[in-house]
Amino acid sequence: MNARISRAMVFFIIFFCLGVGLYHLFQTRITPAKPMVTQEQQTTVGSISKVAAQVSPSVVGITSVSRSANRLDPGQIESSGSGVIIDKTGYIVTNNHVVSTGGPLTVTLADGSEEKARVIGNDPRTDLALIKIAASGKITPAQFGDSEKLVVGEEVVAIGNPLGQRFARSVTAGIVSGLNRLLTSEEGYVFRLIQTDAAINPGNSGGALVNLQGQLIGINSAKISAEGFEGMGFSIPSNQVQAVVAALKKDGRVYRPVMGTGILGEVTPELASYYDMPVDYGVIVMPSAGGPAARAGMRGYDIITAVDGQKVMTGAEMQEQIFARKIGQTVKVTVVRAPIGRGGSFKKINLSVKLARG
Repeated sequence: MNARISRAMVFFIIFFCLGVGLYHLFQTRITPAKPMVTQEQQTTVGSISKVAAQVSPSVVGITSVSRSANRLDPGQIESSGSGVIIDKTGYIVTNNHVVSTGGPLTVTLADGSEEKARVIGNDPRTDLALIKIAASGKITPAQFGDSEKLVVGEEVVAIGNPLGQRFARSVTAGIVSGLNRLLTSEEGYVFRLIQTDAAINPGNSGGALVNLQGQLIGINSAKISAEGFEGMGFSIPSNQVQAVVAALKKDGRVYRPVMGTGILGEVTPELASYYDMPVDYGVIVMPSAGGPAARAGMRGYDIITAVDGQKVMTGAEMQEQIFARKIGQTVKVTVVRAPIGRGGSFKKINLSVKLARG
C-alpha cells in the first residue's frame, strides 16, 4: 500500500512539474515581449520633457498685422512668429523678419493672454529684434547658455509656434549638426549660425533652441526648404544674441565699424588664371561714394587681399575682420588693382582706411 502511494506521489509530482513547464512555455510564446528601454533612453526622454516644461512658458507667439499692398484687395495681412522672454521686465528677443512689417504687434503668452508689444530696436544684419511688453508676474524669462561651449552631436530642443498659435509651443528634438555655418541672406548679409536637425518650420522663427540643461543657446532663424533637403535648420548663437540685445537696449540699433564698400565678387583660381592675376584669392569691391574706403583712395574693382596683414579670401572673412575692429580705428588694407587699358599690369597697393560707424 505504501509503495503504491509512493509511486502515485512520484507520478503526481512529475505531471505537475510538466504541466507548469508547458504553461510557462505557451505563455512565453503567446505574450508579446515588452521592448527593453535602456537607462540612457529613459534619461534622455526625461530630460527632454523636463526641458520642455521648463522653457515652454518663456516662448511666446508674436502676431503682426499690416495692410496689403494690393490695391485691388486692400485688406489686412496677418503674419506670425515666435519669441523668447529674456528677463522679468518684459523684454522679448525674436527675428527681425518677424516684426519688420511695421504693423501693430500682439504677444500671446503661455497662459493664452495677449499683450501689446513695441519694438525697442532691430538689427537686419543678424536678423534679430528686441520687443517689449508690460511686465507682470506671469512672465517667465529663459536663462541664457554659452553657445561657445556647444559641440557637434550635442542634443538640443527647439520650441516655437509653427503655423501660428494653433500649434503653439511645439517641441522638437535633435542634435547640433554643425557649428559656424555661413549663410548669406538675400540682402547680402553673412550669418554664422548653429546647424541642427531639430525640426524648424514656418512660425518657428524667433523661437528657442535650448540644451538639455534648459539654457537658451540659440534663436531659431531659418531652414533650408529646397526639394530633397530635410533636417537642416539654423539658429543664431546665444552669445551673439546677447551682444545684439545689449546694443539694442542701449541705442535701438547696432553700430558697427564699416569701410564703405560693396562686394562685387570673389577671386577664384579659375578667374585668376583667365585674367592672369597675380593672386588667386581676394574680394572684389566697389567703394561707396564719399565713404571711408573711397576717401582712402580705393577704386571700383579693387581686390582686397588682406586687412592689417591678415589674408582675406571671401567676403565673409573680410566682413568679420572689419567687425572685429572698433569704430574710428584705422586699418591697413592691401588691394590688388587691375590695369587700366591694354599693356598695363596689376599693382599691389596698401591703403589706410579709417573705419566709420555704420
